[in-house]
Formats: sequence, C-alpha cells, structure tokens
Amino acid sequence: MMSPYLKIWYMRGWMVVILAAGALTAGCMHHPGGIAPSTKPLAPGGYIELGKVRGQDCVYHLLGLIPVTGGNEMRNAVEDALRTKPLADAMVEVTVDGYFQYFILFSRACTQVYGTAVETK
Repeated sequence: MMSPYLKIWYMRGWMVVILAAGALTAGCMHHPGGIAPSTKPLAPGGYIELGKVRGQDCVYHLLGLIPVTGGNEMRNAVEDALRTKPLADAMVEVTVDGYFQYFILFSRACTQVYGTAVETK
C-alpha cells in the first residue's frame, strides 16, 4: 500500500507531465515569404497610391493533420487586402509573411500580405 504522502507526490508528478506535454504541443512560428515590387506590371507614374493595406488567408487543421477549411493561398490574401480599398486593382511594395499556430486540438496556417494599394490610370 502506498503512503498518503507518496500518493500526493505521485499525483503531482503526473500533473507536471500533463502540463509539460500541453506546453510542448502548443506554439507558433513566423516565416518570411517574399518581397515583390507589385502584384501586376505597372508603368512608372501610371498609378495613384491609395494607402497601406493588409490581407490574410488561413487554413485550419484538426489535430494538426486533417484540414477543416481550404485556404492559405497568397492570391486570396492579396484579394483580401485589395477589398479594403474600393478602387484598388493592384498593390506595390508587396511583402509576404506566413505563420503557423499549433494547439493541442487544432492548428492554423496563414499567409499575410502587406503593401500599398494602387489604382491604375
């Protein structure tokens, strides 16, 4: 038979193992995607700058393996960014980042696009 003090330390040990496993299975990571002068060919001075924009597109996974949604495409992130400026039809000074978030039951991978929205003349 186990003594009461040993039983308490045994239970605390399992609690520490469970908490450590939870902490080690969660996290996030950012990674650079790239830089581009524009999203389509533009003539110098052939556009009007409308302002800074940001867009993103994400995909969600169950248990880090089973995709629940579609997505995580750069073209959708660009469309999302351009939607914020009604007259915009392209972007200049484009940068792309990606990030992943891992949790115990689900994960998320996203593509983010930053730049300046422009309207061609």
